[in-house]
Amino acid sequence: MVRATYGPPSRQKRNRKLKLAKGYWGGRHRLWRTVNETLMRAWAFSTAHRRLKKRDFRGMWIVRISAACEMRGTCYSQFIDGLKKAGIELNRKQLAELAIHDGAAFDKLVEEAKNARAAAVHA
Repeated sequence: MVRATYGPPSRQKRNRKLKLAKGYWGGRHRLWRTVNETLMRAWAFSTAHRRLKKRDFRGMWIVRISAACEMRGTCYSQFIDGLKKAGIELNRKQLAELAIHDGAAFDKLVEEAKNARAAAVHA
């Protein structure tokens, strides 16, 4: 009886990973063991960085909102506090988009926030 080997599927698996490592520098795209290590490391970093990307975007939105608030004579923390007291539930992504693309709407939000803070102080 002929000895059965796992040759073709092994080669297919190896070629699949070698194709994924195309463009890597030096032996990282050529040598099987190095390719395997490099891909495992890359996949681990990509998992971690998908989570970090969310943090980076939130920080960017806060910076944009803060800059828009400073242009209108208030600070970020007071603006967010006023929105909460006014019951306006917009997330930071939406606020940043308004600040960039629709200045008039953002002006109204700033006024609402200021009025809500003033009303809360007097109450």
